[in-house]
Amino acid sequence: MSAQVIYDRNDVLVVRARDVVAKAHRPGRAVGPEFARRVEIAASLPELFNAPLGPPLDVEGRTVTLERYGTPVDPFDPPWEDAGRLLAALHAVPVPADTPSFGRPTRVARAVSRLGDGEAADAVRRAFTGLPAWVRGDAPVPGVKDERLLHGDFHLGQLVRAGEGGTWRFIDVEDIGRGDPVWDLARLAALFAVGILAPDAWGRFLRAYRIAGGVAVPPDEGSEWTVLDMPSRALVVQIAATSLRLAAEQDRDLAPEETGLVGACVRIAELPALP
Repeated sequence: MSAQVIYDRNDVLVVRARDVVAKAHRPGRAVGPEFARRVEIAASLPELFNAPLGPPLDVEGRTVTLERYGTPVDPFDPPWEDAGRLLAALHAVPVPADTPSFGRPTRVARAVSRLGDGEAADAVRRAFTGLPAWVRGDAPVPGVKDERLLHGDFHLGQLVRAGEGGTWRFIDVEDIGRGDPVWDLARLAALFAVGILAPDAWGRFLRAYRIAGGVAVPPDEGSEWTVLDMPSRALVVQIAATSLRLAAEQDRDLAPEETGLVGACVRIAELPALP
């Protein structure tokens, strides 16, 4: 039986063998009882998650999970409305007992800490200094009045269609957690804000999320930026930092959209710092 590598990037390896996918997670991240609890939570929500088939495995020092193969998103026909509805449904789930806190802010700081030298890296660092102290890791994370269950790393690459003609489900459960649901919208908001995600696509997603009862943003059109401004800035910084690191590791020039992210960091650095 032959195996097909379907993802090999950022110290993560995903291999498919027939209808089963094996994922070797990034060393040092997806380990321990918190990750095991995240897997359990995903398994308890089969209508939302294409969850691992069992507890995490230790294979030669790497954490590995197995799950059923699902059809990924067609990049030429993304399911924007389905994605918005699925995310709204996740945010409506009562937070299960012992749900770990999600770790998005620490990922922003970690990405910036891995930057090299150069003008572009300095621009990202300047934008980072304008983020709140708790995002930079210099203060405790503030409490959230209405914590919800989060995917923790949501983008359309985190969706697969379960079975032949089935409905969409989330994958990549290692960041499931409790927290402010606005962070699950932050990546798409960031890509829209810098011009990478088209206004029509962002509008379709956000309208579907609101119509389905999504609680992360206020209900009135245009009011979403009262809560999305800070998280979207943070995601611009994180994605730009990651892009710079990968370009350096791969010894290549930045792609046009990556250059656009660095330019967005220059503009963010010129804005007043966030409290």
